[in-house]
Amino acid sequence: MRREMHAPALRDLGVFYPGRTVDGTTASSGVEWATMQSLWTLLHSERKYSDRLISVDRDRYRLEKNGRTGDFTIIRTFDWINVIPVTEEGNFVFIRQFRHGIREVTLEIPGGAIDPSDSSPRVAAERELREETGFVAGRWEDLGFVTPNPALQNNRCHTFLAAGASRAGAPRFDPCEWIETVLLSRQETATALRNGAVHHGLVLAAFGRYFAAGYDLR
Repeated sequence: MRREMHAPALRDLGVFYPGRTVDGTTASSGVEWATMQSLWTLLHSERKYSDRLISVDRDRYRLEKNGRTGDFTIIRTFDWINVIPVTEEGNFVFIRQFRHGIREVTLEIPGGAIDPSDSSPRVAAERELREETGFVAGRWEDLGFVTPNPALQNNRCHTFLAAGASRAGAPRFDPCEWIETVLLSRQETATALRNGAVHHGLVLAAFGRYFAAGYDLR
């Protein structure tokens, strides 16, 4: 259910959210942000590792404030998408799958990488939803993006709301992929987000975009 918004949605406020620094100066305009960015000069970038998913670079920067230089490890990878699918009955489509990084099964929403063959993030979202769950959706809304870990990574993760989702066929898994599709009611979804059953950071960020757009779980 979407709430009436009495203030602009975050996405309508622009890239830079208005505010004040601790010394009382404003920090809302792009000018100040551009000035801060200009304090860092990229001196050198060296590729240290690369495979089909990521490249790891060592970037050397100089901080113009004091002339000091430092090396920073950067992980370059594809942009990603997350999909929040909601059926006509109001159920949310979640998935369960084994995650090798933590060696545990997690409760998530459909998502994945934007392939070079995908013409847009929306196309990638439609493809991932169909491949991972067998669901399609009639109404799509772009809820915006987050930067998953800007200290180390260069990519974005886009979130889409897929309303009117319904099962169109069997999932189409990758050779080393096995996923279970789970339907949760609005109350069950709220409980899973609150009690830690959902702990994937990007899934929680996706619901942050969902709530920021004026939707709720009532």
